[in-house]
Amino acid sequence: MLTTEKLAACGGPKAIPDGTVKKWPPISDVDRAMVLKSLEGENHAFGPNCQAFEEEFAAWNGNRFAITTNSGTAALHMAVAACGCGAGDEVLVTAYSWSSSATCILHHNAIPVFVDIDFDTINMDVAKIEAAITPRTKAIIAVHLHGLAVDMDAVLAIARRHNLKVIEDACQAHGATFRGKKVGTWGDCAAFSFNQNKCLCSGEGGMFVTDNEELRDKARVLWSFGETRTPSQSRDYHAYALGWMYRNNDLTAAFGRAQLTRLSSFIETQRENAEALRDELQGTQGLILPTEPAGHAHTYYNFTCRIDAGALGWNDHPAKLRDKIIPAICAEGAPVGMWQRFILPAMTVFQAKNAFGKGSPWCLGEAPVDYETAHYPVAQKHTDGHFGMTVPLRAPNSTEVARAVGRAIRKVFENVEQLY
Repeated sequence: MLTTEKLAACGGPKAIPDGTVKKWPPISDVDRAMVLKSLEGENHAFGPNCQAFEEEFAAWNGNRFAITTNSGTAALHMAVAACGCGAGDEVLVTAYSWSSSATCILHHNAIPVFVDIDFDTINMDVAKIEAAITPRTKAIIAVHLHGLAVDMDAVLAIARRHNLKVIEDACQAHGATFRGKKVGTWGDCAAFSFNQNKCLCSGEGGMFVTDNEELRDKARVLWSFGETRTPSQSRDYHAYALGWMYRNNDLTAAFGRAQLTRLSSFIETQRENAEALRDELQGTQGLILPTEPAGHAHTYYNFTCRIDAGALGWNDHPAKLRDKIIPAICAEGAPVGMWQRFILPAMTVFQAKNAFGKGSPWCLGEAPVDYETAHYPVAQKHTDGHFGMTVPLRAPNSTEVARAVGRAIRKVFENVEQLY
């Protein structure tokens, strides 16, 4: 039922009192005890918590091997290297994601080739993958965006037909499943992030996972200075290949281990809160809610909505309306935002085609790669009209908080003409 209320952005009362939405992540006595024990330990570099974190995360996700890293970006680079992608090779990736989903390809001198998204899922449009494959294509990076898995049956079928490696970018998708199987267990290898905003937060950090021993060993060389022995082994300190320093540290790993003990319950809370929010927002004119296709279990890392500007009587560029709606919702006390303002092909690092100077790595390819943004209309449409939220759906926030956020959003949409 439509209501007429003065928006907080226009001088009206806030829909949600200050302090209602609690911060993320919740810190418990388990976190304090494990981090303090690490602090008082003897090894603050790659210590015992790092090894334990690898084993525990692999067991939680269902992988044979895991390597703890200093970021999800590092884990992605390790995946690209482990899969043998190198100078001049092409790697397919979605046109809409965080920049690391594609810059990790550049990190190993390979060339990103973008594929437009499916509007409903916001993931790579699997129907458009095959058309992007060339004789130079080496791998596909399947980005499980915002906690929703890509259709991995389709991705793997294409990869098998063309003899391609499949890398899962699961940095936002801890615990998401497709046909009952967790992300990070479908492809040849996968990367997770434990950044502040992630469903498993250790401040910073990440994890490379695989079931393939050869890929694990290749990733580990890149991970630690090009050496073939890990810090827990007897090292000869010889660089056998080009390597980075992507290792994690004991304090961060201790925090990650503590948070991992509650990760399953965190995800359950997010799903419950997302359903409460969806129920509150259902039928709101001009608002497109996130989808959960059959066979998928969404974790709602980000509850991403889209604005149907035409349905709200807006005839100008949709991004202009979005830029009015977001601060109006925030003024009501609901912390929402815009996750990514640009599609990846529009970013300067790809448009310039000069990541390492002298045109590298694009000069190493056999044919030019076109990053004309008009090729990715669905990704651009999404970018111009989206907003979303993470914290309101996270523990310790309840379904009551989620419903309050829904009422705040609905208030803005039902009185949106006050912003025109």
